[in-house]
Parts: sequence; C-alpha cells; structure tokens
Amino acid sequence: MIIANLIGGLGNQMFQYAAGRAISLEHETALRLDVSGYKKYKLHQGFELQRIFNCPAEAVCEKDMQSVLGWQSVASARKLLSRQSMAWLRSKAFVIEPHFQYWYGIKSVPKDCYLAGYWQSEKYFSAAETQIREDFSFKSPLQNKNAEIAQTILHCNAVSLHVRRGDYVTNPQTTATHGLCTLDYYRQSIQYVAERVQQPNFFIFSDDIAWARDNLNIPHQCQYVDFNKGEESYNDMRLMSMCNHHIIANSSFSWWGAWLNPRSDKVVIAPRKWFANQTDASDLLPQRWIKL
Repeated sequence: MIIANLIGGLGNQMFQYAAGRAISLEHETALRLDVSGYKKYKLHQGFELQRIFNCPAEAVCEKDMQSVLGWQSVASARKLLSRQSMAWLRSKAFVIEPHFQYWYGIKSVPKDCYLAGYWQSEKYFSAAETQIREDFSFKSPLQNKNAEIAQTILHCNAVSLHVRRGDYVTNPQTTATHGLCTLDYYRQSIQYVAERVQQPNFFIFSDDIAWARDNLNIPHQCQYVDFNKGEESYNDMRLMSMCNHHIIANSSFSWWGAWLNPRSDKVVIAPRKWFANQTDASDLLPQRWIKL
C-alpha cells in the first residue's frame, strides 16, 4: 500500500493526498493516510479532508505502518530518519521529498511505501486528474449565504480574488518564508483580467477581509465574502472553484480554488514570486497559468 503523511492546512493536505492517490492508482494498490501529526497540531482547522471531500482513503493503522516500514514506523525513528544526514539509513519504502520542485524519482518508488513531503506540483497527479477531481468533490450541499453567493457566481462572469494574510503577517518566521502579495500585484492582476474578461464581477476572499476592503479599491463590480469562519472556511475554496476566472495569492488554499474549476478557458493569475526566500517554486504553478 501507499501511505501518505498528511500535515498542514487544507491546501497542503490536498497536495499530499493527491500525490499519494496518483501513485496508488498507478500501482493498483491501496492508499492509507497517516494523520498522527494532527494530535498536537494547533494551526488552521486540523485534519479536514474526509470531513469536506468524498475522499475514499482511510487512516492507516499501526499494523500497516509496521508492514511497510518495519522498525522505522516508530514516530521517533521517522523523525530522526527524516534528516538529510540520515538518508543512508532509510529503507527504500521510506520516501522523503528531497526538494520543493518536482522530483522525477517519484516514478520509481516501490508499490509499498510511505510518502513524507508537500508534493506541491500538479505534475505529481496530472495522470490521475479525473479521479482526483472526483475525490475532491464536496460532501455537503451549500446552505444559507453560501448558496446565495453561489447563485450569484453562476449567473455572472465571476472572478475570484484571494488575499492571504493571517500568519503570513503575524508570524515573523512565516513572513520571512512566504512573504505577502503586494497591492501592485493585485492591481496588475485586476487590470489584466478586466482587459480580457467582459463585465467581470470580482468576489473577494480573505482571512483578513477588513484589510482587503480597506486596501484593494477595485474599480469594478465586486463582493466581499466575509462569513466563512473556522470550520466553515473551506466554503471559500468551494465558492472560488465555482468562479470562471481567478486571481490567487501565494497560498495552496487559493491554488486549489483555481485548480478545482474544470473550465478549459479559465484565466488564472498567480504571483510569479511565490516565496520570499529562495525556494524554487517553478513546478508549483501550471504552465497555462499567468504569472505576474
């Protein structure tokens, strides 16, 4: 079986699941999820995949972990072996993502293995796109304000715009890693869309909607979506995916909001500089997306 280690917010979980799912389909074997990291995880909303989506994979049990990794299945051993200096001691079944850009070695992993990494590239799962889209179909029906907004989105030339702030602003270490999309980026992106999309109607999503209202100053019809909080935050991604076009932040959350839109004629604008540090993110953004 393929065991995918999941950690991080919803967008990260989706990348990790998608990579594991694609490999399990290629090898015609089962996918299991290691969600043990969420026992002490305090950020975002914890493990959300199975609450939100129709993902068929189950949580891995200790017996299956041992069958794939042997003594290396022990959490303390995996933590130690995840260090680059300990790579020589890892079994072939213990697969650590070696770098952020697409890793071609993924094609030769054994059919029984444990995957640990972020796997943030469409290249890891493009061959299984149809199945991934089915797995990431939303479980519950839209209700109340979300249902109303969805109807508005479906009856106009909707453009989602996402502003990611949160810990990108409040945590100095996170700020140094990720940085923030500038107002100039959003102005250029809005202009790019307005020149190519007839009568665009912008729907703004953010974890700091007050900042977005005060600073974006969009000279077109727009609506701020400000009611999805806490465990309902995922509905922002859902509404994004229903829009025709997208302006995303340097955020896996809005990356997926754009990717889940199945339209072949969609315009997706993404920040060319995804990280504030020197991380190579060249494989993160699909070639067909516009980088500004």
